[in-house]
Amino acid sequence: MAMVKPQILAAISGALAAYLEQEEAGQVAAAGLAAAPAPVVNLWALAGRQAAMQLRLLMQRRSLR
Repeated sequence: MAMVKPQILAAISGALAAYLEQEEAGQVAAAGLAAAPAPVVNLWALAGRQAAMQLRLLMQRRSLR
């Protein structure tokens, strides 16, 4: 087997590392674009739940006295 110069081996290794990094970055970018948008937060429902939890807390405090 012929000896490969260290400079050539370093160039090949660097090129492979750069190629693999680009492929991974492309896959991450493609996965980010294909992701579904976040669900819309319903503020009315959130406020109603918070009010119900607050009422329950007040009722528990009064019942434990």
